Amino acid sequence: MKTVVLLSGGMDSVTAFHEVRRDHEVVAALSFDYGSKHNAREIPFAKLHAERAGVAHHVIPLGFIDEHFSSDLLQSGGDIPDGHYAEENMKRTVVPFRNGIMLAIACGFAESVGAAGLAIAAHSGDHAIYPDCREPFMESMAAAMTHGTYEQVELLRPFIAMDKTAIARRGAELGIDFRETWSCYKGGDVHCGTCGTCVERREAFQLAGLEDPTDYLATPPIPELP
Repeated sequence: MKTVVLLSGGMDSVTAFHEVRRDHEVVAALSFDYGSKHNAREIPFAKLHAERAGVAHHVIPLGFIDEHFSSDLLQSGGDIPDGHYAEENMKRTVVPFRNGIMLAIACGFAESVGAAGLAIAAHSGDHAIYPDCREPFMESMAAAMTHGTYEQVELLRPFIAMDKTAIARRGAELGIDFRETWSCYKGGDVHCGTCGTCVERREAFQLAGLEDPTDYLATPPIPELP
């Protein structure tokens, strides 16, 4: 099936990109530049993986999100909080309805290029904080996409029941060099090691029994699950 993949350049989306390519004809990879603090670090990795695979890579600008939405993940927001990725303060990094907006745009793009599939790397580790990563939301979006397109575009979510640890293992099986991915929400030159996404990344490699190839500014003990 001709498929479009949402490819941010993070661990999850890069792994999903290579996973989906095993079973489908990936005709394009989409990244969104919506003004997050780490867009500039992620997107080059998305481009790298897509171009290396011979897949067209498109960056869609969504500057209105940074201008009009409220989230500490955005350039216009406050500081990125440190701590466990499931802590209450991580809700400050939620960009309201981000996946709904991106999936709607990507669905229109997919139908425009004759693709009947659209893949997203949402996973169970996102469920505690991000409502638009949970399966009830994904089921609703999947129904809207199918009923709202002549192609009856199908929403593929291969990792929806997997956690970050399982994704790390799957990526290792696929031969992915995770040095060519980005997680840190702070978007500096080096992963900070202490924000929620860095903690999740560190924990995933640790629990998976894999060597973490990432350079971090700091590696304090992993915070306990709240």
